[in-house]
Amino acid sequence: MELPFALRGLEGRITVAYAANAKPERLGAPPAAAGFPRCHATVDYPAHGYDAVLGWVQLVRSDDNRSLGRDFEIDPLDFLGELPHPFCWVGLNPQLFDAPSRSPLRDMAWTAHSFLCVPDGGDGGRFDVHALAGFSWGFQVRDLRITLVPPVALGPADWDGHLEHLSARYPTWRFAEGFRHD
Repeated sequence: MELPFALRGLEGRITVAYAANAKPERLGAPPAAAGFPRCHATVDYPAHGYDAVLGWVQLVRSDDNRSLGRDFEIDPLDFLGELPHPFCWVGLNPQLFDAPSRSPLRDMAWTAHSFLCVPDGGDGGRFDVHALAGFSWGFQVRDLRITLVPPVALGPADWDGHLEHLSARYPTWRFAEGFRHD
């Protein structure tokens, strides 16, 4: 899957690779991750230096999250602990990687909304986040069988649906509506 975006007069592209995790040990994932999805999104954007700093915001709705699958919640990297920002990956043309799994295996639904964003600011101690593009992906488990849910492009309204949660979770950050295209 490829998703175009535009920022600062330059055209960029996100390429999403998504498949069953056949060799979890090669990805640093536990053996129980076999058969679950692995998602790897790369960014091709011709800016350099600070103009190429982007970040991934990922929210997940899962039957085993705090809301028991009713709401999307921020999905940080667990091994980093609580972070003061909403990004799971950030850097120069950052990649997004995730290989979720569950053990023991039980019936459930797991959906991620992954958005490439540009952080701006520090104006008055507040930082801005503008989404550029996004996609949904995930898996379902029924009767001990894992079914992959392939990536689908998300639109600005999908991003806007997460703004209340993001603003409450990160009060020093401002989350702009819609997708930024400039």
